[in-house]
Amino acid sequence: MQRALVIFPTYNERDNIEKIVHAVLPMDPRIHVLIVDDNSPDGTGEIADRLAAEEPKVKVLHRERKEGLGRAYIAGFKWAIEQKFDFIFEMDADFSHGPEYLKDFLKEIQSHDLVIGSRYISGVNVINWPMSRLLLSYFANKYTRIVTGLRLFDATGGFKCFRREVLEAINLDDVHSTGYSFQIEMSMRAWKKGFRLKEIPIIFYERRAGTSKMSKRIVREAIWMVWLLRVKSIFGKFN
Repeated sequence: MQRALVIFPTYNERDNIEKIVHAVLPMDPRIHVLIVDDNSPDGTGEIADRLAAEEPKVKVLHRERKEGLGRAYIAGFKWAIEQKFDFIFEMDADFSHGPEYLKDFLKEIQSHDLVIGSRYISGVNVINWPMSRLLLSYFANKYTRIVTGLRLFDATGGFKCFRREVLEAINLDDVHSTGYSFQIEMSMRAWKKGFRLKEIPIIFYERRAGTSKMSKRIVREAIWMVWLLRVKSIFGKFN
């Protein structure tokens, strides 16, 4: 039977992690969970260990320090490849990504290589964001399309499902972006290697508990990273 892995990168998610794991696992018998915790000071890692002890489908990777979303996902991707999972998900642990959409992803990934949950493919489907953040996200995606040529409505979205073959084809050690730009770069690399990308509509909700990891540094990185990705694309530097 095919196996799917949902990767949750966590830093101070003690209020969410147990609830989201229990919400995700019943969605499909193929689903397993990997929690990648960046040494959360609030005890998230200890909760993750307890969940793993109680449920064989839950595993935990403990990292020594917080290095950003991108590094956490790269560690999770490498583990998923070693364990031969067929489908690998990126998903937030804070319920901004609805577990009910996992079934739609698993359906579409049968005929595509990378499936992206899109907030903007059918209008604007974001709940409870301040207008300033919504506008920043919406126009950041338009900016990304113009600069890179990547034909996605939501290139910065973080709810994704990869076939293992996509991650095996990408040199993960060459991926250095973290926040918004990490999502752009992974999709860009998959697209440039000829893989089939598909966006499906989702509704994105502001987190239920905890605090957002968004920062000015993440925004600045995304602004210049799209130009670097364009240059790499022009000169065939993706590997």
